Amino acid sequence: QVQLVESGGGLVQPGGSLRLSCAASGSIFRINNMGWYRQAPGNQRELVATITTEGTTNYADSVKGRFTISRDNAKNTVYLQMQSLKPEDTAVYYCNFAVTDYQLEYLDAWGQGTQVTVSS
Repeated sequence: QVQLVESGGGLVQPGGSLRLSCAASGSIFRINNMGWYRQAPGNQRELVATITTEGTTNYADSVKGRFTISRDNAKNTVYLQMQSLKPEDTAVYYCNFAVTDYQLEYLDAWGQGTQVTVSS
């Protein structure tokens, strides 16, 4: 079993910043890729950013230059620093870890989601 706990969401004005965190615990042998996704009301869940074990990052075009994904392997944690937030960034944000457990089985783990609302 692997559990992901997210934190850092909230209400922010346009142009503001937020930092999301997601920490994993449980039967973890190795965490491979980490990522953030989001889902706005009426929309499908979409990729925001991913980061590999080597630190290679990938971003959705809509957040490039504004969001930064990073990871702390010692803490099994991924971060999403969000700047210059826009109303269209409003969504529930989910973290996603590709985990290999101690039985060397692959797990696709998701956080519970954290609400980010950008509004004046």
